[in-house]
Amino acid sequence: MSEFKYIWPHNSKIDFYFNSTGRDFSVEEVPLYNFCGSGEHLILKVRKKNLTTWDMVNILSSHLGVAKKEIGYAGLKDKNAVTTQYISLPKKFENKLNSFNHPSIKILDKTYHKNKIRIGHLKGNNFWVRLKRVKGVQKTQIESLLNWIEQNGMPNYFGLQRFGVEKKNYLEGKAIVDGSLKIKDKKIREFLVSAYQSFLFNKLLAKRVEISNLLNEFSSKEVELILNLEPNSLKEVKLQKNYFKLLEGDLFMHYPFGKIFYEDLKIASERFLQKDISPTGLIAGKKVKLSKNVALKFENEYNKKIDANGSRRYFWIFPQFFDVKYIEHNAWMELKFFLPKGSYATVLIDFLKGNS
Repeated sequence: MSEFKYIWPHNSKIDFYFNSTGRDFSVEEVPLYNFCGSGEHLILKVRKKNLTTWDMVNILSSHLGVAKKEIGYAGLKDKNAVTTQYISLPKKFENKLNSFNHPSIKILDKTYHKNKIRIGHLKGNNFWVRLKRVKGVQKTQIESLLNWIEQNGMPNYFGLQRFGVEKKNYLEGKAIVDGSLKIKDKKIREFLVSAYQSFLFNKLLAKRVEISNLLNEFSSKEVELILNLEPNSLKEVKLQKNYFKLLEGDLFMHYPFGKIFYEDLKIASERFLQKDISPTGLIAGKKVKLSKNVALKFENEYNKKIDANGSRRYFWIFPQFFDVKYIEHNAWMELKFFLPKGSYATVLIDFLKGNS
């Protein structure tokens, strides 16, 4: 299976520098709901640097004497950034926090709630990134692409960091699925298999972006011939105003979160333009709903039999930009934006750079 490469809706290559460190990259989690202020669970707003979420959980578990499984968190945050997120732990451990001190972890605030925080209990994340070596030409190019993203959205690829330092741990996941590799450690096994699931999703999304690119350049008849599709299967798709083309049989979710459903293609296209819904792609596995018709033809190519739960993930997202600042004397551009949960700021940066 070939190594994954991004496919973008543009061919631009912009030469700027981004350093994924706490000086140039920060993340702040946006909770799914307001905490009620009472209950048996202590909610901590925590800022960390140079630590993974798992590292932070291990440190707190060791200091407080609380089992790691009793510490709740909504998502895993980057190690190479300053990140702020919410965690929960049983209220009875609150007094032990008085003696807690760590150079890379700061507790910013605390409150209480009736339930433990669980994976997925977040709306998304606010990001701040600093791009360097942005001269006049690059500034104009970046601003043009940011305007395009604001109007059209962007592909919701898994970031390449999902695939390990050498970007190939999905191969071990594939070997586990194929039965040619045995891993005893359950967490490592699940991690590698999920990397393979993410790889398959990225391949499917890249194919769909490629189809959209073709339909934005050629007639529906020409694209049908290229893709070996039935005549007129893309006739209505070609008429869609959205850049990312929706196919007959796509499964949608309300945006930025909601339930999965099928929708009439004309209605879906209008709702997609309004950023009310977005199409979803397959995370291959068990207990997952599949698309239909034309969409299923392409989905089936990446629907491998995997002994892990599958799901659906947005194909396309709509970043919300709060601020874009250019510091001319440093040749820096600083961006503040929001992404829904599970989406990667580094993918937006790769989009701007045109990385493959």
